[in-house]
Amino acid sequence: MPLINVKVIEGVFSDKQKTEIVTSLTEAMVAIEGENMRQVTWVVIDEVKSGNWGIGGQPLTTEDVRRLAAG
Repeated sequence: MPLINVKVIEGVFSDKQKTEIVTSLTEAMVAIEGENMRQVTWVVIDEVKSGNWGIGGQPLTTEDVRRLAAG
């Protein structure tokens, strides 16, 4: 039973995008493991509070991620 745990900063992804993450990751695992594993493939998205995620000793916020995504 695969469990895929995805951690993201809160407020970055819409509900639609989170659904796409779940769907796409499930499809990736099924492509590797086979169709019989679809029903037991779990995907959990944990949203980390903005500012509670650090990179290089600096907290990362929702706005930081949005700026990065915008280029």
